[in-house]
Amino acid sequence: MPDSPSTSAQNARAALAARLAHLRQDAGIDQHELSMRCGWHDAKTSRIINAKVQPSDSDIRTWCRACGAEDQAEDLIATARAVDSMHMEWRRIHRGGLRRVQEKSLRQYATTRVNRVYVSNVVPGFFQTAAYATALLKTITAFQGTPDDVTEAVAARVARSRFLYEGNHRFVVVMEEGVLRHRIGTPETMRGQLQHLLTVLPLPSVSLGIIPFGAERTVWPLEAFYMHDDQEAGVETLTAKIEVVQPRELRDYARAFEQLAKMAVYGDTAKALVTTAAGSFS
Repeated sequence: MPDSPSTSAQNARAALAARLAHLRQDAGIDQHELSMRCGWHDAKTSRIINAKVQPSDSDIRTWCRACGAEDQAEDLIATARAVDSMHMEWRRIHRGGLRRVQEKSLRQYATTRVNRVYVSNVVPGFFQTAAYATALLKTITAFQGTPDDVTEAVAARVARSRFLYEGNHRFVVVMEEGVLRHRIGTPETMRGQLQHLLTVLPLPSVSLGIIPFGAERTVWPLEAFYMHDDQEAGVETLTAKIEVVQPRELRDYARAFEQLAKMAVYGDTAKALVTTAAGSFS
């Protein structure tokens, strides 16, 4: 099973730090000598080697030059940038508001043929009604303290739903039953959202499975993740989005999705769960 996404990103940072430490060892110098050659304090060297801080492009070039390994600098810089892009804090990517992120996501869905999605918290964006999306994005904006452009962001988010009806797109979704019960917005908002789920459930482009509360678990509830073809998995935590692109990790997420899908119910049984949940918001 996959590690937590935060652990995965930290492991990638640790691997980069290990490569830098090996350069120092190959050069036959200790940490103090390296710090002297780089012109910075020993504490900075220690933080980099222990993956406490992410070295800048300039730091990496200076480090390689101090170790007589200038030829490795560009490869290490590329690795560092890949590590940095794995873990993108929501406050950083939402600092200008939510709209741009939603528009970027729209472009990604336009080029993805098969979307495999597991959610344990909220309805996926491409299934969301405008009212549900508005209530959800307002809570995210308030929690993060980022600029309020919810109206524009909702328009971009709801626009994803067109891919349910056009093009050669496939949406294979597994959600925990709790998603049907977590109240986002008013009871009326929830009823409208669940009724909308019933309208998309029969679409040829959609496979919707729901894991009932009483299902025997072969995989524990995970963070929501969105797999785009077999190229990338976007994993959503409270503070960050993790972009998983390593083939080994992608295989782990694909295997987790397969097992989660086996626990889900489909067709009329899934429809009954949605209908029952909608009735609870009367």
